[in-house]
Amino acid sequence: MTHIIVLRFSAMGDVLMTVPVIDSFARQHPDIRVTMVTRPWAKPIFDLLPKNVNFIAANLKGEHAGYRGVNLLARRLFALQPTHVADLHDVLRTKWLRLRLAAAGMHVAHIRKGRLARRLFLTMPEKTQQKSVFEKYADVFRKLGFEDWTPDFHSFFPAGGADLSTAIPDFDTSLRPEPYWVAIAPFSAHEGKTYPLPMMEEVLRQLDARGDIRMFMFGAGKTEQEQLDHWAAMFPRVENMTGCLQDIGQELALISKCRVMLSMDSGNMHLASLAGIPVVSIWGATHPLGGFLGYGQSMENVVQRTDLDCRPCSIYGNKPCSFGDYRCLTGIAPKTVVENVERIARREKC
Repeated sequence: MTHIIVLRFSAMGDVLMTVPVIDSFARQHPDIRVTMVTRPWAKPIFDLLPKNVNFIAANLKGEHAGYRGVNLLARRLFALQPTHVADLHDVLRTKWLRLRLAAAGMHVAHIRKGRLARRLFLTMPEKTQQKSVFEKYADVFRKLGFEDWTPDFHSFFPAGGADLSTAIPDFDTSLRPEPYWVAIAPFSAHEGKTYPLPMMEEVLRQLDARGDIRMFMFGAGKTEQEQLDHWAAMFPRVENMTGCLQDIGQELALISKCRVMLSMDSGNMHLASLAGIPVVSIWGATHPLGGFLGYGQSMENVVQRTDLDCRPCSIYGNKPCSFGDYRCLTGIAPKTVVENVERIARREKC
């Protein structure tokens, strides 16, 4: 039986971007076994994929840390008797794993990140659509010889979203009265991708004043939780969901019930894409045409400044602002963000 090992570690967004590709491939090739190898937090997501998709947790801070740990992981993969290896990461760990598996006769292929094309993209006076990460992931499977398929993911859930009584049994049903639910993820890994918190606070103030929107806030870590607690205390229609849900699967289920998500260029944009809901995404130092826009998301819902020659200054948003003021973000008025959220929230759900 054909058995493909898929490797992708790294950040939340990068792992979530594999899901539409692997789901589509697995559904279109039900006779092929696929085993995803990634960090433990992702298991609830991959459990939603077709039955021919399995999951192995790579505990890179525990048993699989360091040289010995990676070799331990390699031995576990050997035991599965795979026939192919799709390396969707191409970093030192995955290079070593695929080298060992290739030496045993397995067919391997890895992602071509296109670093030169990305650098050139930053200098283009007129930005054009770059090859998306989803397409690059799909190309790895094609290099392995599986060409007769195409990604066609839509959502894990039926129209109307997940059944919260099943997905989140202890969910507070008293939160249901407002007709419009909005998911909001105001944080990202880098300052160049994060809408300034005082301006986000004004967005929440304007949305809360409408009286018909319930906002569910998502974050992680102590600092983010404290900020969300502060906003939840300020605004009666803001709910801080940090620490209230058991895992990312429950977060995905709740997001699926919302009309829209407001997020940065971050992992939550990709999580909402898996739930099949539109995302109003705010872009500062990075650019949506660089290949990282959420799967199935529309440029119509992107909020960005198009009048700055200095942006994008980075593919990943990890460089400090050369002007020191992050004008790519501070120049986006809260009213603009609110109007985009309201435009989608008021649409009739399909």
